[in-house]
Amino acid sequence: MATNAIDQTRRMLSLVTYLRERPGARVGDVARAFGITEDELIADLDILPMCGTSFRGGDLLDIDTDGDRIWWHNPDDVAEPLRLAADEATALLVAARAVATLPGLREGDRQALLRATAKLEAAAGEAAGASSRLSVTFESEGGVFADVDRAIAERRRLWLRYYSPARDELTEREVDPIRLFAVGHTYMEAWCRLSEARRTFRLDRVAEIKLLDAPADPPPVELRDLSEGLVQPAAEDPEVSIEVGPGGRWVAEYYPHDSAEELPDGGLRITLRTPDPASLRRLALRLGRDGRIVAPQALADSSRQAAEQALVAYGE
Repeated sequence: MATNAIDQTRRMLSLVTYLRERPGARVGDVARAFGITEDELIADLDILPMCGTSFRGGDLLDIDTDGDRIWWHNPDDVAEPLRLAADEATALLVAARAVATLPGLREGDRQALLRATAKLEAAAGEAAGASSRLSVTFESEGGVFADVDRAIAERRRLWLRYYSPARDELTEREVDPIRLFAVGHTYMEAWCRLSEARRTFRLDRVAEIKLLDAPADPPPVELRDLSEGLVQPAAEDPEVSIEVGPGGRWVAEYYPHDSAEELPDGGLRITLRTPDPASLRRLALRLGRDGRIVAPQALADSSRQAAEQALVAYGE
């Protein structure tokens, strides 16, 4: 079952208390107690050491695991009474007020956040006055995130106008959201009713979004393991060959590939697979003089034509 961001945050807060009372807890036991898989638990444990009681990087949770047991090495240090500096209190209050205005936030969560904000204001004293003179406005992606998160929580279908950079066009579609995740950017995995297949949508490419009254009913799907990155080519995907000069060697670091053969000029001939070869035209344009697509020929020709059209547009 997909987990939304707020539910995951609740779970991780409970996990901190649970681990404090059970030093050396077994991974399998903790996962069963929280009703999640061991892989999901390990993912939470990878995040917790980046959390703590100070925005300045100190007092972080020193939690690790050997794959069998979980160890928290500084529970007493982190458990000391929290004392917020003025800048920390200001940042917390500004962030809390901003999140409370997000569209799509469940009313119960909004009220809980407002109550916590009021308590923090009382504790912050004079620092609260400075925070009242500051505000944060979320860009469109924040609203999209809230709508998707709400749709997942309420199991509702979504309508999207979505920009596809590979085709350079906006499409309208209805989708049944499955989960939100972040790999560099924030994405929604959903069952697309237009293509009748599972698709991944980048939130900053959603031009418009609406919650529908229709219930979301995605078919049962196995969630992909994203530990190796978002793009994980399959053996049956089309093969593409790209030649890059020394200035384009970074492509081999950022794109999963089958091979990277050294070239005499210090460049590489990279062979990779992708379910959508046309999406690599943007890579070819980005490389400019530092690289080119050499196969398949149709993709090489269309990439060259796209570059020529771009040059004409600049000339005009």
